[in-house]
Amino acid sequence: MIVFGAAPALADPRLTEPQVRALAERQSHAWNAGDLAAYFATFTPAARFTDQALGNDNKIVPYGVSTLTQAREQSRKTLASGKVRETLTLGQVTLAADRRTAQLAADAVTEISGPGAPRRVCAKRTETFALTPAGLRATGQTDTIVRCRSGAIG
Repeated sequence: MIVFGAAPALADPRLTEPQVRALAERQSHAWNAGDLAAYFATFTPAARFTDQALGNDNKIVPYGVSTLTQAREQSRKTLASGKVRETLTLGQVTLAADRRTAQLAADAVTEISGPGAPRRVCAKRTETFALTPAGLRATGQTDTIVRCRSGAIG
């Protein structure tokens, strides 16, 4: 007679900073490779994408909020019209007390080339993450467009 032991313990259901950073790096790699399927697979179906700008008066100017489907379609159009390369500098990761959610601050510099003159767009990014039944996923991303400065964003 064979006796099986207890089922192995589930992996620790708490987030760590390296997990959050690794997912953000996977997102960046997928985006720069033009692999939208891999990029958007890192988000929950209910994820929201917020675009806004920091005005000269230091007030936030909202541009809009997109659903996952809307963001995917806009990204497809953007990538079809030219080459997009994003450089992401990861900043602070803040883990919630229960370590099931986290927030990441990052600087994003996007170089866009295609019809017309090349453009450079700088943003302060805040991305939220959560442990889901499918694993770690991003639940939202807010990009605040800021003036690009030599050597730094701000």
